[in-house]
Amino acid sequence: MAPRPPARRTLLAALVAASVAVPVSAVARPSAVPAPEPSALPPLRSVAPAALDGRYAAVRDDIRAAGRAAGAHGDHRRAAALEAMAAPGRHFLSFDGRDGGRSAEVVGDLSRADRIAVLVPGSDTGPEKYGRLRAGATALRERLGARSAVVAWLGYRTPATASAEVLTPGRANAAAGELRRFVAELRRAAPGARTSVLCHSYGSVVCGRAAAGLDVADLVLYGSPGTGARDVAALRTRAVVWAGRATGDWIAEVPHTRLELPFTTVGFGTDPVSPAFGARVFAAGDGGHGDYLRPGSVPLESIARIVTGHGRA
Repeated sequence: MAPRPPARRTLLAALVAASVAVPVSAVARPSAVPAPEPSALPPLRSVAPAALDGRYAAVRDDIRAAGRAAGAHGDHRRAAALEAMAAPGRHFLSFDGRDGGRSAEVVGDLSRADRIAVLVPGSDTGPEKYGRLRAGATALRERLGARSAVVAWLGYRTPATASAEVLTPGRANAAAGELRRFVAELRRAAPGARTSVLCHSYGSVVCGRAAAGLDVADLVLYGSPGTGARDVAALRTRAVVWAGRATGDWIAEVPHTRLELPFTTVGFGTDPVSPAFGARVFAAGDGGHGDYLRPGSVPLESIARIVTGHGRA
């Protein structure tokens, strides 16, 4: 039998993965927990301390209300996670507990920041598994120093790693507009800050979809399966595009193809660290898929330099 073309082999692999993943994800991913509608907040127009304090307090009340609803529903894990998020000293610009949960948390003093990094996470990120996103934001902010802020943007319902959805851009398509709106609002409120968007794993698919509408200095892709674009030019962005992948990251095994099917697209195209994509490639060390923002790591140092405007290709 003649060997199948590479694209067909990729399609077969994706379909096999999906057939296995769908029943697994149905039991592994928790169902949506009821939550009240959040407060109707006005757009963020200023990062003055008084404006931020009022917003943080209003959002904290929303988180607490969602926590009470989760407890009443019997989801004590969600309730405990939300209780931690509502703790004094935590600062959220937005929160919506419905449909899996959405939030934007600030680590650092946004009112004094002249460098802002927005983290866009990948699959399997939600209130119950939020700690790793916040830990990365905290590590980056500590490396950047006092006049910086890192925003952990969980602005979409992320796909499960063990699911068919993680192979397609569906969730990213829905998230791209929200990311554009958030970044535009942040840029208007803090126009003097150097702003970068950092995109991990499936989050880089979100960033690829949003790129043309993001007014930022840098777009940083790490642990990326692809963006859905064939190269940097196809992203249609004025930002400097960076890409990095650790040598121990399993994402390197994901086939870099993109197949248009009648009702969806499978795969995300060109490898972002390849010469064909055209990004500036940064040193990402030898860690694993979840190690890019680990304290003291090579990729954390590289990403911090990019955010401060001192990146090296």
